[in-house]
Amino acid sequence: MALGKILVVDDDKNICELLRLYLEKEGYSVILAHDGEEALLKFETLHPELVLLDIMLPGLDGWQVCREIRKKSQAPIIMLTAKGETFDKVLGLELGADDYVVKPFDTKEIIARVKAVLRRVGQSSQASDVKEVSYDKLVVNMTRYELKVDGKVIDTPPKELELLFHLASHPNRVYTRDQLLDEVWGFEYYGDSRTIDVHVKRLREKLEGVSDKWCLKTVWGVGYKFEVTDLL
Repeated sequence: MALGKILVVDDDKNICELLRLYLEKEGYSVILAHDGEEALLKFETLHPELVLLDIMLPGLDGWQVCREIRKKSQAPIIMLTAKGETFDKVLGLELGADDYVVKPFDTKEIIARVKAVLRRVGQSSQASDVKEVSYDKLVVNMTRYELKVDGKVIDTPPKELELLFHLASHPNRVYTRDQLLDEVWGFEYYGDSRTIDVHVKRLREKLEGVSDKWCLKTVWGVGYKFEVTDLL
């Protein structure tokens, strides 16, 4: 019995077939697409549980496909690319990608990443704990993946919301960047602490000046915390 459907998007058919072989061996059902338009069509009609998405595609590129998927779905996306520059990582994460793997990759690593992301999503959907935190002029709801600031819904990528929810659920607790990578992303992100910095920076742009009762605070030399003055 298949564990779930995975959409593999890459214009290199050899890579697609290799990933199909390994994923099917693990029990997943695999859908293949070789360009951006085909990927979006198959995503909308076949509803995969996860997308392995190459960046350099004919027609719509991976960035555009990621952006379109995020407009209507929170299905996990793992970006595949030959590029390793920080810019590419930052852009992919800002668009809502859940993970990022650089080619040439080890197929065992891909399988491990797929399992880790799906496990995290499964745990998130089955968890019975609180799915909403609220403070003065701030509500983070993970059931609807919604951020409300001063009564208004603010469009926010999934990972930013998950990071904010994690910090706000543990007010005044200091987290190192590595702890946040491990606990929010669910895997070791190879020490790329800039991932956290980028997300915090973008959250601050949305939250700056909203309330004097809480803030996203940098603890120099350590990491970050969601500081709540009422609890101090």
